[in-house]
Amino acid sequence: MLKGGIIGLGKMGVSHYSILNTHPEVEVVAVCDTSNFVLGCLSKLTSISLFNDYKKMLDECQLDCVVIATPTSSHMKIVSDCLNKGLHVFVEKPFCLKLDDGRRMIDLAVSKKRVNQVGFHNKFIGAFRKVKEFIDNGIIGDIYHLHGSAYGPVVLKSKGSTWRAKKSEGGGCLHDYASHVIDLMNYYVGAPKKVSGTVLKRIFSKDVEDAVYSTLLYNNGLTGQLSVNWSEETYRKMSTMVTIYGTNGKIIVDRQECKIYLKKAIPSCKLEKGWNVLYTTELTPPVWFYLRGEEYSAQMDYFVGCITGNKLDNINSFASALTTDMVIDMLMKDA
Repeated sequence: MLKGGIIGLGKMGVSHYSILNTHPEVEVVAVCDTSNFVLGCLSKLTSISLFNDYKKMLDECQLDCVVIATPTSSHMKIVSDCLNKGLHVFVEKPFCLKLDDGRRMIDLAVSKKRVNQVGFHNKFIGAFRKVKEFIDNGIIGDIYHLHGSAYGPVVLKSKGSTWRAKKSEGGGCLHDYASHVIDLMNYYVGAPKKVSGTVLKRIFSKDVEDAVYSTLLYNNGLTGQLSVNWSEETYRKMSTMVTIYGTNGKIIVDRQECKIYLKKAIPSCKLEKGWNVLYTTELTPPVWFYLRGEEYSAQMDYFVGCITGNKLDNINSFASALTTDMVIDMLMKDA
Protein backbone atom coordinates (compact mmCIF):
# COMPACT_ATOMS: atom_id res chain seq x y z
CA MET A 1 0.00 0.00 0.00
CA LEU A 2 1.45 3.32 -1.11
CA LYS A 3 1.44 6.20 1.37
CA GLY A 4 0.29 9.39 -0.34
CA GLY A 5 0.20 13.08 0.48
CA ILE A 6 -1.59 16.08 -1.06
CA ILE A 7 -0.15 19.60 -1.18
CA GLY A 8 -2.71 22.28 -2.05
CA LEU A 9 -6.42 21.81 -1.38
CA GLY A 10 -8.12 24.09 -3.86
CA LYS A 11 -10.63 22.73 -6.39
CA MET A 12 -8.19 20.32 -8.02
CA GLY A 13 -6.43 19.37 -4.78
CA VAL A 14 -9.71 18.38 -3.12
CA SER A 15 -10.68 16.41 -6.23
CA HIS A 16 -7.37 14.55 -6.26
CA TYR A 17 -7.65 13.87 -2.54
CA SER A 18 -11.12 12.36 -2.98
CA ILE A 19 -9.98 10.16 -5.86
CA LEU A 20 -6.62 9.06 -4.47
CA ASN A 21 -8.13 8.36 -1.06
CA THR A 22 -10.42 5.72 -2.61
CA HIS A 23 -7.71 4.00 -4.67
CA PRO A 24 -7.27 0.37 -3.58
CA GLU A 25 -3.47 0.65 -3.64
CA VAL A 26 -3.07 4.02 -1.90
CA GLU A 27 -3.63 5.40 1.57
CA VAL A 28 -3.64 9.20 1.82
CA VAL A 29 -1.99 9.83 5.18
CA ALA A 30 -1.32 13.59 5.08
CA VAL A 31 -2.48 16.79 3.43
CA CYS A 32 -1.14 20.33 3.44
CA ASP A 33 -2.78 23.68 2.78
CA THR A 34 -2.26 27.26 3.96
CA SER A 35 -5.98 27.75 4.68
CA ASN A 36 -6.89 27.23 8.32
CA PHE A 37 -10.55 27.07 7.27
CA VAL A 38 -9.90 24.12 4.94
CA LEU A 39 -7.77 22.30 7.50
CA GLY A 40 -10.35 22.98 10.19
CA CYS A 41 -13.07 21.36 8.08
CA LEU A 42 -10.89 18.32 7.39
CA SER A 43 -10.02 17.95 11.08
CA LYS A 44 -13.71 17.38 11.78
CA LEU A 45 -14.15 14.83 9.01
CA THR A 46 -10.90 12.86 8.89
CA SER A 47 -8.16 11.52 11.12
CA ILE A 48 -5.28 12.06 8.67
CA SER A 49 -2.32 14.30 9.49
CA LEU A 50 -2.91 17.97 8.60
CA PHE A 51 -0.20 20.54 7.88
CA ASN A 52 0.09 24.17 6.82
CA ASP A 53 3.79 23.74 6.00
CA TYR A 54 4.58 21.16 3.34
CA LYS A 55 8.22 20.84 4.44
CA LYS A 56 7.07 19.78 7.89
CA MET A 57 4.77 17.23 6.27
CA LEU A 58 7.64 15.82 4.21
CA ASP A 59 9.86 15.60 7.30
CA GLU A 60 7.31 14.01 9.62
CA CYS A 61 5.43 11.63 7.31
CA GLN A 62 6.78 8.55 5.58
CA LEU A 63 5.37 9.12 2.10
CA ASP A 64 5.83 7.25 -1.17
CA CYS A 65 4.13 9.75 -3.47
CA VAL A 66 2.66 13.22 -3.47
CA VAL A 67 0.12 15.16 -5.50
CA ILE A 68 0.86 18.88 -5.88
CA ALA A 69 -2.02 21.23 -6.75
CA THR A 70 -0.62 24.63 -5.83
CA PRO A 71 -0.24 27.82 -7.92
CA THR A 72 2.11 27.30 -10.85
CA SER A 73 4.76 29.69 -9.57
CA SER A 74 5.37 27.39 -6.58
CA HIS A 75 5.89 24.18 -8.57
CA MET A 76 9.67 24.40 -8.96
CA LYS A 77 10.39 24.62 -5.23
CA ILE A 78 7.80 22.12 -4.02
CA VAL A 79 8.46 19.54 -6.74
CA SER A 80 12.21 19.74 -6.13
CA ASP A 81 11.80 19.30 -2.38
CA CYS A 82 9.54 16.28 -2.90
CA LEU A 83 11.91 14.66 -5.40
CA ASN A 84 14.84 15.22 -3.05
CA LYS A 85 12.85 13.29 -0.42
CA GLY A 86 12.64 10.40 -2.87
CA LEU A 87 8.93 10.79 -3.62
CA HIS A 88 7.07 10.06 -6.84
CA VAL A 89 5.40 13.29 -7.98
CA PHE A 90 2.15 14.19 -9.70
CA VAL A 91 1.85 17.95 -10.26
CA GLU A 92 -1.02 19.90 -11.72
CA LYS A 93 -0.65 21.70 -15.02
CA PRO A 94 0.70 23.99 -16.25
CA PHE A 95 4.07 22.48 -15.42
CA CYS A 96 6.05 25.69 -14.90
CA LEU A 97 6.28 29.35 -15.88
CA LYS A 98 10.01 29.27 -16.69
CA LEU A 99 11.57 26.75 -19.07
CA ASP A 100 14.80 26.52 -17.09
CA ASP A 101 12.78 25.51 -14.03
CA GLY A 102 11.17 22.74 -16.05
CA ARG A 103 14.51 21.45 -17.26
CA ARG A 104 15.84 21.37 -13.69
CA MET A 105 12.81 19.40 -12.49
CA ILE A 106 13.21 16.90 -15.33
CA ASP A 107 16.90 16.39 -14.60
CA LEU A 108 16.16 15.90 -10.90
CA ALA A 109 13.35 13.41 -11.52
CA VAL A 110 15.58 11.41 -13.88
CA SER A 111 18.51 11.41 -11.44
CA LYS A 112 16.24 10.28 -8.57
CA LYS A 113 14.52 7.70 -10.81
CA ARG A 114 11.08 8.83 -9.65
CA VAL A 115 7.78 8.63 -11.53
CA ASN A 116 6.78 12.12 -12.64
CA GLN A 117 3.45 13.14 -14.15
CA VAL A 118 1.63 16.39 -14.99
CA GLY A 119 -2.16 16.72 -14.86
CA PHE A 120 -3.14 17.04 -18.52
CA HIS A 121 -6.27 14.94 -18.13
CA ASN A 122 -7.55 15.07 -21.74
CA LYS A 123 -5.27 12.19 -22.72
CA PHE A 124 -7.38 9.98 -20.45
CA ILE A 125 -10.67 10.80 -22.19
CA GLY A 126 -11.73 7.94 -24.46
CA ALA A 127 -12.59 10.07 -27.51
CA PHE A 128 -9.29 11.98 -27.45
CA ARG A 129 -7.29 8.77 -27.03
CA LYS A 130 -9.14 7.10 -29.91
CA VAL A 131 -8.09 9.94 -32.20
CA LYS A 132 -4.45 9.29 -31.34
CA GLU A 133 -4.97 5.67 -32.39
CA PHE A 134 -6.57 6.76 -35.67
CA ILE A 135 -3.70 9.14 -36.44
CA ASP A 136 -1.00 6.59 -35.62
CA ASN A 137 -2.71 4.10 -37.95
CA GLY A 138 -3.04 6.63 -40.78
CA ILE A 139 -6.83 6.33 -40.91
CA ILE A 140 -7.42 9.79 -42.44
CA GLY A 141 -4.30 9.71 -44.61
CA ASP A 142 -1.66 12.43 -44.51
CA ILE A 143 -2.62 15.20 -42.09
CA TYR A 144 -2.24 18.69 -43.52
CA HIS A 145 -4.06 20.93 -41.02
CA LEU A 146 -5.55 20.91 -37.52
CA HIS A 147 -7.48 23.36 -35.40
CA GLY A 148 -7.55 23.33 -31.60
CA SER A 149 -9.95 25.36 -29.50
CA ALA A 150 -11.19 25.79 -25.95
CA TYR A 151 -13.88 28.14 -24.70
CA GLY A 152 -15.40 28.68 -21.29
CA PRO A 153 -16.89 31.14 -18.77
CA VAL A 154 -13.98 31.68 -16.38
CA VAL A 155 -13.56 35.47 -16.46
CA LEU A 156 -16.76 37.29 -17.44
CA LYS A 157 -16.23 40.68 -15.84
CA SER A 158 -13.55 42.89 -14.36
CA LYS A 159 -12.99 41.86 -10.77
CA GLY A 160 -10.37 41.31 -8.12
CA SER A 161 -7.80 38.87 -9.44
CA THR A 162 -7.10 35.37 -8.18
CA TRP A 163 -3.71 33.67 -8.53
CA ARG A 164 -4.77 32.36 -11.95
CA ALA A 165 -5.18 35.92 -13.22
CA LYS A 166 -1.73 37.04 -12.07
CA LYS A 167 1.06 36.66 -14.61
CA SER A 168 3.61 35.87 -11.90
CA GLU A 169 1.38 33.22 -10.28
CA GLY A 170 -0.73 31.33 -12.79
CA GLY A 171 0.06 32.80 -16.20
CA GLY A 172 -3.46 33.61 -17.40
CA CYS A 173 -5.52 32.01 -20.16
CA LEU A 174 -2.45 30.91 -22.12
CA HIS A 175 -0.99 28.81 -19.30
CA ASP A 176 -4.19 27.75 -17.57
CA TYR A 177 -6.56 27.12 -20.50
CA ALA A 178 -4.64 27.01 -23.77
CA SER A 179 -2.06 24.61 -22.31
CA HIS A 180 -4.68 21.83 -22.45
CA VAL A 181 -5.27 22.35 -26.17
CA ILE A 182 -1.57 22.75 -26.99
CA ASP A 183 -0.79 19.54 -25.11
CA LEU A 184 -3.42 17.66 -27.13
CA MET A 185 -2.15 19.04 -30.44
CA ASN A 186 1.41 18.05 -29.48
CA TYR A 187 0.10 14.58 -28.58
CA TYR A 188 -1.39 14.19 -32.04
CA VAL A 189 1.19 15.69 -34.41
CA GLY A 190 4.19 16.81 -32.33
CA ALA A 191 5.24 20.35 -31.44
CA PRO A 192 5.28 23.13 -34.05
CA LYS A 193 8.61 24.56 -35.15
CA LYS A 194 7.27 28.09 -35.43
CA VAL A 195 4.22 30.16 -34.51
CA SER A 196 2.96 33.25 -36.29
CA GLY A 197 0.44 36.05 -35.84
CA THR A 198 -0.08 35.32 -32.15
CA VAL A 199 -2.59 37.53 -30.35
CA LEU A 200 -2.85 37.54 -26.56
CA LYS A 201 -6.04 39.51 -25.99
CA ARG A 202 -7.15 41.09 -22.72
CA ILE A 203 -10.92 41.33 -22.38
CA PHE A 204 -11.59 41.73 -18.66
CA SER A 205 -8.31 40.86 -16.92
CA LYS A 206 -5.74 43.54 -16.17
CA ASP A 207 -2.54 41.50 -15.78
CA VAL A 208 -3.04 38.54 -18.14
CA GLU A 209 -4.72 37.66 -21.42
CA ASP A 210 -8.25 36.26 -21.60
CA ALA A 211 -7.95 34.90 -25.15
CA VAL A 212 -5.22 33.39 -27.33
CA TYR A 213 -5.15 33.12 -31.13
CA SER A 214 -2.26 31.90 -33.26
CA THR A 215 -1.10 30.02 -36.37
CA LEU A 216 1.19 27.03 -35.83
CA LEU A 217 3.71 25.95 -38.47
CA TYR A 218 5.41 22.54 -38.69
CA ASN A 219 8.48 21.36 -40.62
CA ASN A 220 6.56 18.99 -42.90
CA GLY A 221 4.18 21.64 -44.25
CA LEU A 222 1.48 20.83 -41.71
CA THR A 223 -0.29 23.90 -40.35
CA GLY A 224 -2.44 24.49 -37.32
CA GLN A 225 -4.59 27.11 -35.67
CA LEU A 226 -5.14 27.76 -31.98
CA SER A 227 -8.22 29.58 -30.66
CA VAL A 228 -8.82 29.80 -26.90
CA ASN A 229 -11.03 32.14 -24.88
CA TRP A 230 -11.91 31.81 -21.19
CA SER A 231 -14.27 34.82 -21.30
CA GLU A 232 -16.92 33.11 -23.45
CA GLU A 233 -20.23 33.18 -21.57
CA THR A 234 -22.10 31.16 -24.22
CA TYR A 235 -20.44 28.03 -22.80
CA ARG A 236 -21.55 26.49 -19.50
CA LYS A 237 -18.10 25.04 -18.79
CA MET A 238 -14.78 24.50 -20.52
CA SER A 239 -15.28 23.00 -23.97
CA THR A 240 -12.22 21.65 -25.79
CA MET A 241 -12.31 20.57 -29.44
CA VAL A 242 -9.75 19.51 -32.04
CA THR A 243 -10.47 19.25 -35.77
CA ILE A 244 -7.96 17.38 -37.94
CA TYR A 245 -7.88 17.41 -41.75
CA GLY A 246 -6.29 14.60 -43.76
CA THR A 247 -6.09 13.47 -47.37
CA ASN A 248 -8.58 10.66 -46.68
CA GLY A 249 -10.94 12.45 -44.33
CA LYS A 250 -11.51 14.57 -41.28
CA ILE A 251 -11.84 14.11 -37.53
CA ILE A 252 -13.77 16.33 -35.11
CA VAL A 253 -13.31 15.39 -31.45
CA ASP A 254 -14.38 16.78 -28.11
CA ARG A 255 -15.01 15.40 -24.66
CA GLN A 256 -18.30 13.75 -25.69
CA GLU A 257 -17.61 12.17 -29.07
CA CYS A 258 -15.28 11.52 -31.97
CA LYS A 259 -16.75 12.19 -35.42
CA ILE A 260 -14.74 10.88 -38.35
CA TYR A 261 -15.52 11.49 -42.02
CA LEU A 262 -13.86 9.13 -44.52
CA LYS A 263 -13.61 9.38 -48.31
CA LYS A 264 -13.41 5.60 -48.43
CA ALA A 265 -14.46 2.90 -46.00
CA ILE A 266 -11.99 1.04 -43.78
CA PRO A 267 -13.72 -2.31 -43.03
CA SER A 268 -10.89 -3.57 -40.83
CA CYS A 269 -11.66 -0.73 -38.37
CA LYS A 270 -15.45 -0.98 -38.87
CA LEU A 271 -15.48 2.51 -40.36
CA GLU A 272 -17.80 3.31 -43.24
CA LYS A 273 -17.45 5.81 -46.06
CA GLY A 274 -18.87 9.14 -44.92
CA TRP A 275 -19.54 10.06 -41.28
CA ASN A 276 -18.88 7.72 -38.36
CA VAL A 277 -19.61 8.73 -34.75
CA LEU A 278 -17.98 7.17 -31.69
CA TYR A 279 -19.06 8.24 -28.23
CA THR A 280 -16.83 8.67 -25.20
CA THR A 281 -19.13 6.39 -23.21
CA GLU A 282 -18.24 3.58 -25.64
CA LEU A 283 -14.52 4.34 -25.61
CA THR A 284 -13.81 4.93 -21.92
CA PRO A 285 -13.17 1.98 -19.57
CA PRO A 286 -15.07 2.16 -16.26
CA VAL A 287 -13.26 3.52 -13.20
CA TRP A 288 -13.56 2.50 -9.56
CA PHE A 289 -14.54 6.02 -8.45
CA TYR A 290 -16.25 8.78 -10.44
CA LEU A 291 -15.72 12.46 -9.67
CA ARG A 292 -16.15 15.21 -12.31
CA GLY A 293 -15.29 12.71 -15.08
CA GLU A 294 -13.68 9.30 -15.57
CA GLU A 295 -10.50 10.96 -16.83
CA TYR A 296 -9.53 12.30 -13.40
CA SER A 297 -9.65 8.87 -11.81
CA ALA A 298 -8.00 7.31 -14.87
CA GLN A 299 -5.01 9.66 -14.77
CA MET A 300 -4.51 9.02 -11.05
CA ASP A 301 -4.75 5.26 -11.58
CA TYR A 302 -2.16 5.63 -14.34
CA PHE A 303 0.15 7.49 -11.94
CA VAL A 304 -0.22 4.75 -9.32
CA GLY A 305 0.31 2.06 -11.97
CA CYS A 306 3.53 3.71 -13.11
CA ILE A 307 4.78 3.66 -9.50
CA THR A 308 3.88 0.05 -8.79
CA GLY A 309 5.12 -1.02 -12.23
CA ASN A 310 8.32 1.03 -11.97
CA LYS A 311 7.51 2.78 -15.24
CA LEU A 312 9.51 6.00 -15.25
CA ASP A 313 8.36 7.30 -18.63
CA ASN A 314 4.71 8.05 -19.35
CA ILE A 315 2.48 10.02 -21.70
CA ASN A 316 2.21 12.94 -19.25
CA SER A 317 5.77 13.04 -17.97
CA PHE A 318 7.59 16.22 -16.99
CA ALA A 319 9.41 16.02 -20.35
CA SER A 320 6.12 15.90 -22.26
CA ALA A 321 4.77 18.84 -20.27
CA LEU A 322 7.93 20.86 -20.91
CA THR A 323 7.29 20.51 -24.65
CA THR A 324 3.91 22.15 -24.09
CA ASP A 325 5.57 24.89 -22.04
CA MET A 326 8.06 25.45 -24.88
CA VAL A 327 5.19 26.08 -27.31
CA ILE A 328 3.66 28.50 -24.78
CA ASP A 329 7.02 30.30 -24.65
CA MET A 330 7.03 30.54 -28.44
CA LEU A 331 3.55 32.05 -28.39
CA MET A 332 4.49 34.65 -25.79
CA LYS A 333 7.60 35.69 -27.69
CA ASP A 334 5.71 35.88 -30.99
CA ALA A 335 2.96 38.00 -29.43
